[in-house]
Amino acid sequence: MSTKVEEAVSSTAAAGKAERVRILVADDQADVREALRLLLKAEGYAIETVSNPTAALEAVQSGQFDIILMDLNYQRDTTSGREGMDLLTQIQSVDSKLPIVVMTAWGSVELAVEAMRRGAGDFVQKPWDNPRLLSIIRNQVELYRAMRRAERLEAENSLLRAQNRPTFIAESKAMQPLLTLISRIGPSDANVLITGEHGTGKEVVAQTLHVLSSRSSRPMITVNTGGLPEGTFESELFGHVKGAFTDARMDRVGRFELADKGTLFLDEIANVPLKQQAKLLRVLETGEMERVGSSRTHKVDVRVVSATNADLKAESAEGRFRSDLLFRLNTVELHIPPLRERREDIPLLAAHFLKQYAQRYRKTVKGFATTAMLKMLEHLWPGNVRELDHAIERAVLVSTSEEIEPGDLGLESDRASSSRIEEMGLEEVECLLIKKAMSRHSGNISHAAEALGLSRSALYRRMQKYGL
Repeated sequence: MSTKVEEAVSSTAAAGKAERVRILVADDQADVREALRLLLKAEGYAIETVSNPTAALEAVQSGQFDIILMDLNYQRDTTSGREGMDLLTQIQSVDSKLPIVVMTAWGSVELAVEAMRRGAGDFVQKPWDNPRLLSIIRNQVELYRAMRRAERLEAENSLLRAQNRPTFIAESKAMQPLLTLISRIGPSDANVLITGEHGTGKEVVAQTLHVLSSRSSRPMITVNTGGLPEGTFESELFGHVKGAFTDARMDRVGRFELADKGTLFLDEIANVPLKQQAKLLRVLETGEMERVGSSRTHKVDVRVVSATNADLKAESAEGRFRSDLLFRLNTVELHIPPLRERREDIPLLAAHFLKQYAQRYRKTVKGFATTAMLKMLEHLWPGNVRELDHAIERAVLVSTSEEIEPGDLGLESDRASSSRIEEMGLEEVECLLIKKAMSRHSGNISHAAEALGLSRSALYRRMQKYGL
């Protein structure tokens, strides 16, 4: 196993251990500092309090905080908020990403707008509402820590990309068992079946398995088996000789031979026609195959990684997938949780996609408005990571400022989508119904197809048509 990749996977797996949140409270009133200290300590936060702007700035320069809760008015005057505004600007010069929640008993819309313009994450007027204040702190800290983790992961992934290695972002608790399995089985030659809904990142997992293996210097060949016409299935996988059929004008090497000594990734394996499954099984059992039209046997050494969103055990029980082929494919099975079950990864993935598309389209978009990030965290993401990827790409293209706003993402609730159905064209309606069916059946193509009154292959073709 590559030591650097192993370290990257291990450091990601260890990230689930949460650090204690450190809060700096800056206020010139002792009773306010004590009230906040008691409130926040009861929530498990580590608190440091200071009474003036000078002490606050020194604390920020010498310590590591996750958020600052600061008054706007000190000794110079008690109403204008100028001292607080100056302090806010100074803190921003030390750490421009550090979240700051400003507080004042002399709140006004103008003062709030000015504080937000200078970089404050939120604004609270005294006397504060405890549940709202705690909610603001949790949201701001979550976003700040996500950005810090994203920067660290970006540094790690820069090394991986320089070595043509996949970018694999996963820090949530739900992903830790998967990361552990990947690190254990990656170096082996075991066949692996990757399961999960559409758009969860099955190909990225396959690429990670390949680069962790001793075969990483050899090619990884990818085949979308669900997209292969039945008539060309054998030719694509096993190759053919000149004259084997009408259009065979020259010899052709199949995907198994191209992947010799390397890895063959068979995506959408559940869609392989039943009569072709026997031919695939023979190669997996013996390592032997013949090109179409030839009697010469070729021996290949291939590690097979396959992927599907279907329940192959159920498919096998219903006679649609050979059980002996399933046994050959799933020496180890890796299941990728849907994005809605790993929401802690959303800010990290969003930051990664934002940087990627900002560079590609030469845009100066640098981050997300808090409301945009909250909208992403609340969205169900039926299309998973792929849907998030597309949403960020759209947002970068349409954004007119340095921050992505909620409207830039183009995310609609089910209610909003339904209200527009009468204004949609036929293809838009069909696309919407397919999305809803896939979401309702947790990405299972067979069940969604049955609910829509389509065959699996017909549904798959429509999904390809609409880029789902």
